[in-house]
Amino acid sequence: MSGFDLTGLTASFDGERVIGPLSLSVNEGERVGLVGRSGAGKSTLISLIHQQVNRTSSLVPQNLGLVNALPVFHNVYMGRLDANATWYNTLTLIRPFARDTREITMLLDELAMPEKVWIPAASLSGGQRQRVAIARALYRKSGLLLADEPVSALDGPTAHLVMKLLRERFQTSVIALHDVELALAYCTRIVGIQDGQIALDEPSEKLTPADIMPLY
Repeated sequence: MSGFDLTGLTASFDGERVIGPLSLSVNEGERVGLVGRSGAGKSTLISLIHQQVNRTSSLVPQNLGLVNALPVFHNVYMGRLDANATWYNTLTLIRPFARDTREITMLLDELAMPEKVWIPAASLSGGQRQRVAIARALYRKSGLLLADEPVSALDGPTAHLVMKLLRERFQTSVIALHDVELALAYCTRIVGIQDGQIALDEPSEKLTPADIMPLY
């Protein structure tokens, strides 16, 4: 099952509540776009959901979580570390297996950067780093995607390419997006966050950008 039903979600920083208490239920097959201004609590909500459903999800955090010293291949491979034996992972660090190399290179090809497979993550541009984190999430092959601004560093055409891929590969998703047009185009449901609470929750087809803009 890739859906979830969470109640009583709360988070505080320095004694000040930034999220909740709120409840969020997402059905299998739903693609939820989280919208709202910076600081509204979208990133915190993504983190809270991930803590609750950890092993069943693929995560693209806003800080991307890449290991700079490792090549792109190993950063993507980390998406499936828990699916393989320790000896296999250790050997892969030294000499990757052809099957994994082929699969990861194909993923990178879909993201228009196959030539970067052995380049250290430290030498990549912001947009390339974002695509590596997306490739890692895709490689995990989870039914549920949790992504925090996954296309913020990408140009228009590349952002659309990535959003289409995410829509195709993940049955269910919760994606925090600053771009309202992208949220409406690629998500089936819009959840608006304001001051740590859900201020809007509607099917995308019922909304226009003008309905969402008051949240910003």
